Amino acid sequence: MPNRLANETSPYLLQHADNPVDWWPWSPEAFAEARERGVPVMLSVGYSSCHWCHVMANESFEDELTAVYLNEHFVNVKVDREERPDIDAVYMEAVQAATGQGGWPMTVFLTPDAEPFYFGTYFPPEPRHGMPSFMQVLEGVRTAWVGRPEEVAEVAQRIVRDLSGRRLDYGKAGTPGPEELAKALLGLVREYDSTRGGFGGAPKFPPSMVLEFLLRHHARAGSEGALEMAADTCEAMARGGIYDQLGGGFARYSVDRDWVVPHFEKMLYDNALLCRVYAHLWRTTGDDLARRVALETADFMVRELRTQEGGFASALDADSEDPETGKHVEGVYYAWTPAQLREVLGEEDGELAAACFGVTEEGTFEHGMSVLQLPAQGPDIGDERLAGFKERLLAARQARPAPGRDDKIVAAWNGLAIAALAECGAFFDRPDLVERATEAADLLVRVHMDGMARLARTSKDGRVGVNAGVLEDYGDVAEGFLALGAVTGEGVWLEFAGFLVDLVLDRFTAEDGSLYDTAHDAERLIRRPQDPTDTAAPSGWTAAAGALLSYAAHTGSQAHRTAAERALAVVHALGPRAPRFIGHGLAVAEALVDGPREVAVVGHPEDPARAELHRVALLGTAPGAVVATGMPGAADGSGGEFPLLAERTLMHDLPTAYVCRHFVCARPTTDPVELAEQLGTVRP
Repeated sequence: MPNRLANETSPYLLQHADNPVDWWPWSPEAFAEARERGVPVMLSVGYSSCHWCHVMANESFEDELTAVYLNEHFVNVKVDREERPDIDAVYMEAVQAATGQGGWPMTVFLTPDAEPFYFGTYFPPEPRHGMPSFMQVLEGVRTAWVGRPEEVAEVAQRIVRDLSGRRLDYGKAGTPGPEELAKALLGLVREYDSTRGGFGGAPKFPPSMVLEFLLRHHARAGSEGALEMAADTCEAMARGGIYDQLGGGFARYSVDRDWVVPHFEKMLYDNALLCRVYAHLWRTTGDDLARRVALETADFMVRELRTQEGGFASALDADSEDPETGKHVEGVYYAWTPAQLREVLGEEDGELAAACFGVTEEGTFEHGMSVLQLPAQGPDIGDERLAGFKERLLAARQARPAPGRDDKIVAAWNGLAIAALAECGAFFDRPDLVERATEAADLLVRVHMDGMARLARTSKDGRVGVNAGVLEDYGDVAEGFLALGAVTGEGVWLEFAGFLVDLVLDRFTAEDGSLYDTAHDAERLIRRPQDPTDTAAPSGWTAAAGALLSYAAHTGSQAHRTAAERALAVVHALGPRAPRFIGHGLAVAEALVDGPREVAVVGHPEDPARAELHRVALLGTAPGAVVATGMPGAADGSGGEFPLLAERTLMHDLPTAYVCRHFVCARPTTDPVELAEQLGTVRP
């Protein structure tokens, strides 16, 4: 008998719709039920591609005896963290404060007033590794709730007071400048793994936003060390098992320091961010590997994550069915044995492929299987033969049971994908990628945006979800629209971005210029979330700062420029101290210090010389430069769809480019070489 989750749109919640646990979605009715029955709430937060979420579901939430106990003594609420990042953020902060760590599945016990009093993540069905069993936890919470209610209430109220007292005060820190960015670079150098690339130890996450900062810092300040760290890390990841050597795209993270064995889930946000970073690395260096990885990652997103409605699905699972056992096993879709390679390629080619991809008899993963890599010291068999191996192995892999896909459309992550695909399409002469970006942007406007330009967080199968967009949705979607407008020359995307950044000013901004993750009129939780740190994806705070800055550069709006500068005070405070966790903020700060430059390219659309100037403008490495292209501006000062085109005329009746920054303009040029110089690296 399906429970209350059967009518939800979240694939994660629907995975639990047939559990014997009597789940509720997050709702006032659930807490009213707990209040009426006098029982606590068991809040379980996860997401559909989370391996340990599936494990705990199989072990505990599908177990009849556990479900009976849960249903009798608790009101059980299930939340998809990707649909409700605000709920996840508030309670994850409590979990981390209490235990020193966090993760998913997240298990939190609440009073009927939604106040947390006991926390955890994954709990096993039997005690192991010093962890109590889930049933022991349930019995302990139940005993405390019944036998020591005053103590439970006191603990819950103290936790809420502590969380409420955590006010971020970055408004007085000042605007970040070259000194703070240099200190951030020095901090990254200290944490850099010079042997393996990346930062820190295991598990090792792709540092996509830090890499973007390093590329921008190189472009502005001429730091060869910054470029070397970015290029070496990108090569290490691209050759490692974290990158899908057959189908393209990146897994969530590497469980080891060497990028060999990934946690196999593939997230849209990781791939969108990394696709753009590799494209920008190619733009800086012309590196063939960077070009290949950018395009393969773009093609992966289109091939495996694009939905029928034109948007991009959230993720692919880590697990899939093992054809031999019928059980769902992590990584079985991607891993190979030497025998499997020989079966597909034949004896000679199979042996050679094993050497090329680092597949050994002992295996690099589990059960003697290996994750495919492309070690630099492997045999050089030529690109054509290697491509043939990949094509045949990919065809064989596609016959295996595929990992599940979370089909919900998350607005923020689609914004990131729009930016990446639009730029890849422009850089690499792939108009099909620009078309896919445009279709995703159309979906966001048609389905996610209401008549007041307010965004919904998610949709599925063309049906909009009930949850309001959070700050990262507004920031990332605005960034996607701005990138798409720069590539297509269609000013409507600048207009839509303007609607979104205006809502950031009206609904998410505090008096001191700091930003909240939820709107002023959003559902009230025990704390209004406000997190500026960039983790797996840009925080809403830094994403919005970047969009505000770019929009101000396009329009000359001092209000948006001031809002961006005030928001970036957090980078002044955190950049020198914790650069790994404010990477996107540092990248935006590089654009602020550099200008950003404002580039207008005018000419007739049919003129190939305009197209050449436009391409050079898009390929400029000046951090965060904004680009507008169109017909020459009218003499009355109107720029048509792009304010930057106002009063921009043709020189000698030829397409012309104008570059300005800090209220000063360079000499207009019709020469692509001169334009490239105006947008190139600036030495200190």
